[in-house]
Amino acid sequence: MSSKRELLAGAFIHHMVYVRRLSALTGESYSRDIRALFEHLQKHELEQVQAQDIRLVIARLHGKGFSGRSLARMLSAWRCFYKYLIRERHCEHNPCVGLHVPKSAQKLPNVLSPDQAVQLLAFPLDNILSVRDSAIFELFYSSGLRLAELTHLKQEDIRFSEGTVRVLGKGGKMRIVPVGDYAIRAIRCWLEQRSSIAKPDVLALFVSRRGDAMSARTISYRLKNRGIKQGIHQNIHPHVLRHSFASHVLQSSGDLRAVQEMLGHAHITSTQVYTHLDYQHLAKVYDKAHPRAKKRS
Repeated sequence: MSSKRELLAGAFIHHMVYVRRLSALTGESYSRDIRALFEHLQKHELEQVQAQDIRLVIARLHGKGFSGRSLARMLSAWRCFYKYLIRERHCEHNPCVGLHVPKSAQKLPNVLSPDQAVQLLAFPLDNILSVRDSAIFELFYSSGLRLAELTHLKQEDIRFSEGTVRVLGKGGKMRIVPVGDYAIRAIRCWLEQRSSIAKPDVLALFVSRRGDAMSARTISYRLKNRGIKQGIHQNIHPHVLRHSFASHVLQSSGDLRAVQEMLGHAHITSTQVYTHLDYQHLAKVYDKAHPRAKKRS
């Protein structure tokens, strides 16, 4: 990457994170996508790139096995980057406008069954770390938070009297999400012990054994390890609990708009994927219960 490209990309990421107030994780994602573009553009000057050059990059990445979803995210990042360059008068046109990526089959999110969720969360609270982990996992499943949202929570964000949590979501948007009784009890139990390991100046709700704010990596590792210990034979990560929350609430309520608000989705189309999971569940129930649903040998 040339020094000029590095400077422009750095200025763009700084603008997205510190002016547009996007999360640091989103900034890292933009940075990776822009670097991928630079690698394939090679010696092209940014202001000289044409639509056919971007199409060629997309075709190469698709040939390497990148999914339509990944390519769509990349193209969106490149489009935003060029919009920024035009506004800052480094370019006169956006070569990404009007382009599309190859569609890939929609992959349904991986979810736990209600019984598996109970199995995951039913472990002994025999030390302070297990008490903390119980509060984290219960909150994930109770409220469908994103990993980045949970790591940024402070004690003051939990409103026990209302049974809610205040969440700073994508794009710096604040929302209030309900918290179930199990999660409320688990968080209360954790807060009774938090001060024994938390450093005085750390405001994060969840802290490590050293007293610092827990990292996303540590939370993911603890959850994955807990899934193995609980005998659940699938990859457990924070987004599985978010997907499970959404799927189970939708199955019980059928209220797609409410699930959208709780998840913090900007568009209803992001939430509609869970209706497919709901239909899968209903189809299984039908096949099992209806005498003429399936041909039995």
